[in-house]
Amino acid sequence: MMSQNDIFYMQQALDLAVYAQTINEVPVGAVLVFENKIIGTGYNQPISSHDPTAHAEIIALRAAAKSINNYRLVDTTMYVTLEPCAMCAAAMLHARVKRIVYAAADLKTGALGGAIDLFKAHKWNHQIECSGGLLAETSAKLLQDFFRQRR
Repeated sequence: MMSQNDIFYMQQALDLAVYAQTINEVPVGAVLVFENKIIGTGYNQPISSHDPTAHAEIIALRAAAKSINNYRLVDTTMYVTLEPCAMCAAAMLHARVKRIVYAAADLKTGALGGAIDLFKAHKWNHQIECSGGLLAETSAKLLQDFFRQRR
């Protein structure tokens, strides 16, 4: 069951997604939280930065690691407006993120069950709790409107 804190942090991620849209990036936002404090944020920037790895989640992970001076992000929760792709899911796995909460499912590239389920392999030495659907309609509409305008 989602808490009021979960809704609050997902709304913060949605605000970042809206900002990404204003700079013509795919509207995805991410917030990483440790002990009820935001330690990293990100929004999609691959187009403007000419960097295929500049997804919202990767940027949030990098900011969080710098803020706590550690590449291990143990006991953190990632809030992201779109189901993470394989690259982002693997990065969170390696960083030891504890929990991922995402809004909209991504049936084309989502790696938490949308297209594939990267975490189904039981050989990982770390497991991440995942849940989706929090404010999914809001996120999906933002993405649909963005791509409708681009066509």
